[in-house]
Amino acid sequence: MADGLWWLPSLLVFGGAAVAFVAAIVGVRRLGRRRELADLEGGRAAEVRAKQLIVETDERVREARREIAFAEAQFGAEAARPMREASERAERWLREAFLLQQRLDDAEPDTAAERRSWSERIAGLCTSALGALDQAEQALGARRAAERGAGATLAELPETAARLGRRRADAAAALDRLGTRFRPTALVGGRAALDRVDLALAAAGAALAATGQAAGAGDAERAARIAADLDRAAADLDAIDRLELELAGAERAAEQGMRRLDAELVDARRQRDALSEPEDARVLGEAIAGVAELMGGAAAAPAAAELPDPFAERDRLDAALDRLEAARAEARTAQARLDGARSALGGALAIAESQLGVARALVERGRGLVGAGARTRLAEAERQLVIARQEPDPVAALDAARRAAARAADAEALASWDAGAGRR
Repeated sequence: MADGLWWLPSLLVFGGAAVAFVAAIVGVRRLGRRRELADLEGGRAAEVRAKQLIVETDERVREARREIAFAEAQFGAEAARPMREASERAERWLREAFLLQQRLDDAEPDTAAERRSWSERIAGLCTSALGALDQAEQALGARRAAERGAGATLAELPETAARLGRRRADAAAALDRLGTRFRPTALVGGRAALDRVDLALAAAGAALAATGQAAGAGDAERAARIAADLDRAAADLDAIDRLELELAGAERAAEQGMRRLDAELVDARRQRDALSEPEDARVLGEAIAGVAELMGGAAAAPAAAELPDPFAERDRLDAALDRLEAARAEARTAQARLDGARSALGGALAIAESQLGVARALVERGRGLVGAGARTRLAEAERQLVIARQEPDPVAALDAARRAAARAADAEALASWDAGAGRR
């Protein structure tokens, strides 16, 4: 090999090593990505389980709220306190679970370890919540069993279940009748209550069929659970019975809301015309136009083929009234600010002019002893006073007049200091 090519074998060796090193890095990275994907895929089951537990826990928490209301009505607030405390703990755990689930669902990329950890935490939180609710419900069931007496309860429960079954048929017929007068959205609460009645009656019926009427060990607890199911069914049937009255109340509230909005619109137009600031009048005018358009649509609704939803109409009118009242309050605040600025502007101008006069006199008396600081502030005070006199916006003019007085006071203080120091 020629002496000039002595470096070639070394180059080949080092080049090969470099290629091997790069290939190893790429291989490790690919292996890491494959492992990460495998870990993510392996954690899917835990994430699915976490979502199922969230749904189950959320449903149980909602049921617990209804159970608390019933227990308070049946036994009093103090007796329902353990159930309320358990529900509050469950709700705290559920909120944390929802936050973790939001992290899992957002668009931010997460590592497999993070997703596994969050899924496990969600499962633990939901399990704790369900356990707390189970304990509280068992204690409440024991209280019901003690209140009722097992033998008499088991004998009475089939008759109670049959009576509630007849009420359930009447409630379903009432909902069908209301469905000919109102939109399905207005009956969502009633339909959901009827579904809960079906579940409660089915659970009670199955338990009664398995238990029979023979007294025995554990009958008191079973009777209490059956009675609780029937009580919940009765409470939901009562809610369905009230639905027609609530719809009528919502219709009256919507009519009152329409009349109130009409009167508010008249007052709002007067207020808009009296505003002195064009921008404030424009903003309030836009709010008025939006509410007027909504009222026009509401007035046209009866002529359409659609059935009414009094709850939605009442809430829509309430929201429109809130928006209009907020716009009017903002306009009143802006107008009051303008009126206050106008009333204060004359006095502020007089103070600024007086302060400027004092500062000018000091600068003129001090002559060469007064330095640049006092003269600069005096010039700025004069400029701000000109702005205050020429500014059409009274708020901005008031601010300028106050700045002029402040700068003039600074000029006076500096001029006094300079003159005194020069004489010393």
